[in-house]
Amino acid sequence: MQITFDPHRTTYGRILQIYFSVVHDPTELNRQGPDVGTQYRSAIFPQNPEQSRIAAAYIAQLNTAKFFPTPIVTTIEPGKEFYRAEAYHQDYLTLHPHQPYIAINDLPKIHALKELFPDSYAESPVLVAAVPSAR
Repeated sequence: MQITFDPHRTTYGRILQIYFSVVHDPTELNRQGPDVGTQYRSAIFPQNPEQSRIAAAYIAQLNTAKFFPTPIVTTIEPGKEFYRAEAYHQDYLTLHPHQPYIAINDLPKIHALKELFPDSYAESPVLVAAVPSAR
């Protein structure tokens, strides 16, 4: 997933905070929930050296604090090209809210976002289909 953000409205640090708190388990190697394989690895693809530095410092801080019971395996991989997923993956949760995979794996994350970060939660999502640059 590629995240584009306005640094005047949120910070890269806040995005990392949400990523490590809500999005996935950063201690699972090549796995996210029921999905297994290197394509499911926990990775951050920073767009510049400053983002790399901030991500590395944040991971180190979480590991030092033993925030998770096991070490974080998230890698920081700068300079990688982004490849957009196929059309049928775009806005999948919104288009298939009752699909079992969504109900079991993703809706709890949406609920956690709403509970943990109410200032970052929006009831109506910004859909990929609605963003001109995403097409």
